[in-house]
Amino acid sequence: MSKPIALIPQPASLTLLDGDYPLSSSTRIFSTPAFLHEAEYLAGKLRCATGFPFIIDANPAAPKEALAIELILDPNLHRLGKEGYQLAIEGNTLKLKSSDAAGIFYGIQTLLQLLPPALFDGRPRPELTWTLPRVLVEDSPRFGWRGAMLDCCRHFMPIEFLRKFIDLLALHKLNVFHWHLTEDQGWRIEIKKYPRLTEVGAWRRETERGQHSANLGGDGIPHGGFYTQEQIRALVSYAAERHITIVPEIEMPGHSQAAIASYPEIGCASQKLEVSTSMWASSENILNPSEKTFAFLENVLSEVIALFPSPFVHVGGDEAGKTPWENSPAIRARMAEVGARDVHEMQSYFIRRISHFLARQGRRLVGWDEILEGGLAPGATVMSWRGIEGGIEAARAGHDVVMAPNTHTYLDHYQSSDTAGEPLAFGGLIPLEKVLEYEPVPPELSPDQALHILGVQGQLWTEYMPTPRHVEYMAFPRLCALAEVGWSTSDARRDGSFHGRLRDHLKRLNLLDVKYRSLDG
Repeated sequence: MSKPIALIPQPASLTLLDGDYPLSSSTRIFSTPAFLHEAEYLAGKLRCATGFPFIIDANPAAPKEALAIELILDPNLHRLGKEGYQLAIEGNTLKLKSSDAAGIFYGIQTLLQLLPPALFDGRPRPELTWTLPRVLVEDSPRFGWRGAMLDCCRHFMPIEFLRKFIDLLALHKLNVFHWHLTEDQGWRIEIKKYPRLTEVGAWRRETERGQHSANLGGDGIPHGGFYTQEQIRALVSYAAERHITIVPEIEMPGHSQAAIASYPEIGCASQKLEVSTSMWASSENILNPSEKTFAFLENVLSEVIALFPSPFVHVGGDEAGKTPWENSPAIRARMAEVGARDVHEMQSYFIRRISHFLARQGRRLVGWDEILEGGLAPGATVMSWRGIEGGIEAARAGHDVVMAPNTHTYLDHYQSSDTAGEPLAFGGLIPLEKVLEYEPVPPELSPDQALHILGVQGQLWTEYMPTPRHVEYMAFPRLCALAEVGWSTSDARRDGSFHGRLRDHLKRLNLLDVKYRSLDG
């Protein structure tokens, strides 16, 4: 055995056999036609590192004498789900089997991690001996939603970095990229029908300096940017090739100041607003729940749906300051018209209207746990961020839930109690160990209620992350731990091996040029 087994996330079952399996210039990839995209992905990774040709043969079975990697469709593996797989490297054969292309893709991620870390160097290393340990792996994820949210509104992130971020999610078998695209501080998605959303809403004149309590004033530097529909389509395709779903978030009714600055008629403010320059803008600038606003939102969402095939559309729903609704005679009359007894029921009406619209388009609404207030729309999915209580309430009521509590999954929090040695962050403390220890299924739930827990997600709010390198530092290695939480069983996470595997895994991140936080820092 030439190297330790250092896989992240930990497979459900792994048996180490004697000896190594060599790769050479004559090794071919044999693939059932259903898996040719995954075969090309694998061949590209292997060719880049080894310099070997790795010719692909669209044939599900290799000749017995061939040095081969076989990608095999096996309907009997439906029991492992679409993302499950078997990898058998024994004797002179290497067989990767699954009932679906997603399972083959995740098996490929395991296979790549079994190779020397130099595979991730991005340049050919023909001087190395390329071997795989002989192993038997049977694997499938614990949860179907294994996500990471990136806020590109507080600070705009270039499209090149988003591709790198998606590659890193794929490496860790994360399958949802929750893309936060609209906020008080910036609107980042091109909407053809409403060009002022990007002409005005994508740009702010400066950015507040320091933490929200510091009152240091603005930096005097204009900030902004947006993603064209062409860029978005390309990124959605790029993610789909890596079996990652991009879930767009269009915030409403609060966190909408950039939209209101662009089109004041959809807001409640008596004076003209600008795109917020404060990283902690008041959420009092809320959308007006008029028919004109609903028409605006349906037009926006129609373009969003055309860009994102995701079954889910996130509508925010959090931290909506409702004082403007309470103080407006017109909106109080509107509340009476729709039968809302208070502003919480008015928000519930607002979310139900959007949920029904999305349902008619074959999509599902997901929102932060505030959408529970005033009653939840049928079919809505809750993302529980204010601890776990919202998730418990929603699951008990029969609603699906993604667990994203700020106690364990908010990666904008400090990673060390020695904050003097850390870059500026939101506050709080969520070290690596706290992410790793998180259990997404609350013990308060019955077995049937627990089935509503779709999975877990890490959040990267970028109030204090102005650059991609800063995002990487806050994300990793904590996203490695979150990947373990989402994929591996709770028993597997208790075996004490994570930190040892992580130290080897960081060699891969080094070669991928990821600016992660050192374990010894």
